[in-house]
Amino acid sequence: MSKKRKVKKIKLKTHRGAAKRFKVTSTGKIMRGHSGKRHLMGTKSSNRMRHLKKVALVSPADAAKVHRMLPYA
Repeated sequence: MSKKRKVKKIKLKTHRGAAKRFKVTSTGKIMRGHSGKRHLMGTKSSNRMRHLKKVALVSPADAAKVHRMLPYA
């Protein structure tokens, strides 16, 4: 009479760098920030800087990779 053991699933680790850079919406889309806002802002127009402030969607080609890095998002 052998008892069957339950196999525990391994907990997946969240990629901490990805967790700080991406946010997942309630519909499952992944939001990201724009680059190019840290320095040399004097040469960039105010219109360009205004557009860089807004968040953007991650492209569908990269979304699967980001979802893998954020298993519980």
